[in-house]
Amino acid sequence: MHVLVTGATGFVGGHLVPALLAAGHSVRVLVRDPSEYAPPDGVDVAAGDLLDAGSFDAALAGVDVAYYLVHSMRAGDDYAERDRRAARNFRRAADEAGVDRVVYLGGLGEDDETLSAHLRSRREVEFILRDGAYDLTTFRAAIIIGAGSASFRMIRELTTRLPVLVTPRWVRTDCHPIAIDDVIAYLVDVLDTPETACETYEIGGPEVLTYAEILKRTGRVMGTGEPKIVPIPVLTPELSAYWVALMTDVPSSVARPLIHGLKTPVVADTDAAQAQFTVDLTPFADAVKLALSEPRSREAAEAAAATGGAGR
Repeated sequence: MHVLVTGATGFVGGHLVPALLAAGHSVRVLVRDPSEYAPPDGVDVAAGDLLDAGSFDAALAGVDVAYYLVHSMRAGDDYAERDRRAARNFRRAADEAGVDRVVYLGGLGEDDETLSAHLRSRREVEFILRDGAYDLTTFRAAIIIGAGSASFRMIRELTTRLPVLVTPRWVRTDCHPIAIDDVIAYLVDVLDTPETACETYEIGGPEVLTYAEILKRTGRVMGTGEPKIVPIPVLTPELSAYWVALMTDVPSSVARPLIHGLKTPVVADTDAAQAQFTVDLTPFADAVKLALSEPRSREAAEAAAATGGAGR
């Protein structure tokens, strides 16, 4: 099958491309600057920018299925508008190219006022893509555990650097983390299940945990011990975002929307996904171990530990 991956330089896309190749698919990636991307052997690289309509149309030629794995959270406060524009440009180009299917990875959460701006933007992109002439398959996930995940990096660095964590009330909020390997398994398997076209699947790992439990279990796996967690009711998400940016290497432009999203419980209804797919879900502790075993994650963890918990 001829497949296009947008967002190939990102966390999920970087794991997906080699998995698609291993499954025997013909893979093309869309990147803004090919000179800054080192593709695996056998990958066709196309240049283009989803924010620049017309610049990437050729990348969709002959494509059966396109993966939409793009969001602009790192771009600053106008990320929602940028995401809307990119999604509309992509939808138009995919329609004109006659793409059969699009696969989108979005976020969990109810469609109501409790959604954070970040999660609302991800849902808005889903709705924009849904209006295309192609068949859209959507996966919705919460925190993805793996090297390269901004959320996991935030958790890992807080756990490593601070023996005592002063947190807002969201630390008691339920979350449904999932290992990156399991997300990739769903994204690859969908190509072999045409009946998943036009369907939406919520995916999560085998355990629902509070953020406090996630922090404590991560500390145990890393060998740094469980951090002491002190919830402070008056600590707002905005203040928490600045605190996270100060105490970790996660940029404030990324930390802010992530922290605001933590206020909302994100627990997947996995019945449909489990009925349709056969994915051997990874326990949380094993997912953390796998993430730490990847070189860039291990080196970052060792560097953080060497600072003796002294922030940046």
